[in-house]
This record gives sequence, structure tokens and C-alpha cells, in this order.
Amino acid sequence: MTNLSISKRYAKALLNIGTEDGNLQLYGQELNIFSQLCLESPDFLQAVSNPIFDQETRKMVLRAVLDKLGLSVIANNFLQLLLEKRRIGYIQYITKYYHQLTDAISNVVRAHITSAVEMTTDARTRIISALELVTKKKVEVDVAIDPSLIGGVTAKVGDLIFDGSVRTQLATLKESLKMGEFA
Repeated sequence: MTNLSISKRYAKALLNIGTEDGNLQLYGQELNIFSQLCLESPDFLQAVSNPIFDQETRKMVLRAVLDKLGLSVIANNFLQLLLEKRRIGYIQYITKYYHQLTDAISNVVRAHITSAVEMTTDARTRIISALELVTKKKVEVDVAIDPSLIGGVTAKVGDLIFDGSVRTQLATLKESLKMGEFA
């Protein structure tokens, strides 16, 4: 079974529970917490996912950490099930797919905006509004700064890329000039 099919199956199972009990967002936040812990502490993930350690020891380590995190009963049970089924190592994939599913249900798309300089709140709001008009969905963004853009902004929403950077405009102008030289 591939990472994707495993991730989908477990993410959908948790999503079904979250849909039934109205805790979709809570479970997503709790998956983020646990997933982030695994990223920040690869030794922990190794301890609970590596079959070189016996199952009881791995369960004990996981329970101790879950007790400290204070997650919901459903999230605790879900993570313990992942350990029991030897799927805890897929937590990053499961978390990512879970969020894709909840975004689809919530009519949300994620956008990545890159700006040459720090954007004002007004500029950010206008860009988000424009993206919402184009996608007809609620847009949640993460913003990065890349001085190599020289000026302007790029926005990526799924497969759509909007490039209003000075760097791209200069490259286009350069190509146009080259084409004109040989015409």
C-alpha cells in the first residue's frame, strides 16, 4: 500500500468521526500538534515507529507523550490506533491529507504569496480578495518575502500562478527584445 492510499484511508476515517461529532477543526489542530512534535523530535518518531522496539515499549512512550499533550480522547485513540497498525510513521502524510479534505469541505483553498518586500495589511487584504474572486472560495494564505523578485508579488493557488513580479516582467521584456532583434 502506498503512502497516499494509507494516508487517505486514515485521514478519511478521522474526518468521518469529526464530521459526525462536529470536531473537524479540533482534530486537525491536534494532528498538527502531534505532527509538529514528530518533525521537531525525529528521535521520538523513531522510538514509536521503529519495530526494533517492542510494541509495549512503543505504546508506553506514545501514551506518556499523549498524556503531556492533552489531546482529545478521539485524537489519542486515533494516534494509538496508528501505532497499533504500524502506521504512526505516516503521520505527516495523514495530517496533510486530512487538511486537504477539511479544506474541500470548508470551501477553502490555500495560497502562497511571495512579495519582494513586506506587504501592508491593505495590500495583503486586496490580494486575498482578488484571489477569492478568482477561485470563488475562501483563501487562506502564507506569505514569504523574496527580494530577488525586485518588486511586485507572485501568488500560487493550487495549479494557478499569478506572477506580477518585476523580475518576470524584465525577463519577458528581455525575451521580447531578443525576438525583435532577429525579426
